[in-house]
Amino acid sequence: MTEKLPLPYHKMGLLEFQDRFPHNRDCYEYLKMLRFPTQFTCSRCGDGDSCWVATRGLWQCNQCRKQVSLTSGTMFHRTRTPLRYWFWALFLVSKDKRGHSALQLSKELNIPYDRSWLIMHKIRAAMAHRDREYTLQDSVEIDEAYFGSPDIGQRGRGIQRPKALVAVSLTAERKPKYVKMKIIKRLDARCIKSFAQSNICKGSVVYTDGLHAYRCLSKMGYVHIPTVLPGKTDDDVLHWVHIIISNTKAFIAGTFHGLDEKHLQQYLDEFCYRFNRRQHEQELFDHLLLACAEAPPLTYAELLRVS
Repeated sequence: MTEKLPLPYHKMGLLEFQDRFPHNRDCYEYLKMLRFPTQFTCSRCGDGDSCWVATRGLWQCNQCRKQVSLTSGTMFHRTRTPLRYWFWALFLVSKDKRGHSALQLSKELNIPYDRSWLIMHKIRAAMAHRDREYTLQDSVEIDEAYFGSPDIGQRGRGIQRPKALVAVSLTAERKPKYVKMKIIKRLDARCIKSFAQSNICKGSVVYTDGLHAYRCLSKMGYVHIPTVLPGKTDDDVLHWVHIIISNTKAFIAGTFHGLDEKHLQQYLDEFCYRFNRRQHEQELFDHLLLACAEAPPLTYAELLRVS
C-alpha cells in the first residue's frame, strides 16, 4: 500500500452529502481515493501494476494476480451492509453532537436493531483507536467520576457505581484543549499510574484534589499540584474537569438514558472524540471516515467479549 495523503476535509450539509454519494459506487470511489490516493502496490510482490475491479470493489495485481478488497483491514472489513449505509451512518453520527443511539439509527436507515448496534459500536471503536494517537500535555486537570444511578445508603468514593478517571489538558489561557477518560476497577495508585503513563506526557503539570493515591504522580516525572479543601467551598478548583464530567453525564442520560458498565467505555470514547474535535463539527464526517478506514476490523463476537 502507498503512503496516505492528507485527507481534504469537506464541510457538508445534507443536500451536499446526498449529491456526493447517491449510489454505492460513489462511496467506493471516495474510499478508494482515501486509501490509495496515488496507486495500489501489491503487498505480496511489491508491484505497482494493478487494475481496479469495480464490480467487486477490489484491486487485482497484474503481476501475481493477488486480489485485495478495498475494505480489507478497515472497520468495514467483510461487512454485509452496503457501503452507502455506512456512509449515511457516519454522516448522521457526525451531525448529531448529542450522540446517536442505535435505536435511532435503526429507524432512520430502516435496518434491524442488531445491525445498527454493531455499526454504532464499530464507529465508537474507530473513534477510540484514533484518539489513542494523542496524549495530553502542558497543564492537565485530573479527577475521578462515577456513572450510573446513586447507590442507596452510600456516598462518596465507596460507592459501587462504575468509576472513571477523567483528564483534560488546558491552554496557556486556562481553556480546555483535549480530554481523556478511562474506566477503572478501583481508585488506587496502580490505576492512576497506568492512566497517566498512557495518556499524559512526562513533564506536564498535573492538578488534582488531595486524594492520597494521586501522590504517585510526583514520582513519575510529572509536576503534581494537589489541592486540599475542607468540606464544601466556593473555590473554583479543577474547574474544567468538573464541567466535562457534568457534560458527560448529561450526554449519557439525555441520549442513551443510562448505560450499564459493560460498554460504558465505548460511550466515554465517543464523548471524548466529539469534544476533541468540537472546532471541526462541519468536517466530522471526513474525520470519522478516515478513522474507520485506519482502525483494525472488529467482529460482533469481539464486541460481546468486552468487559
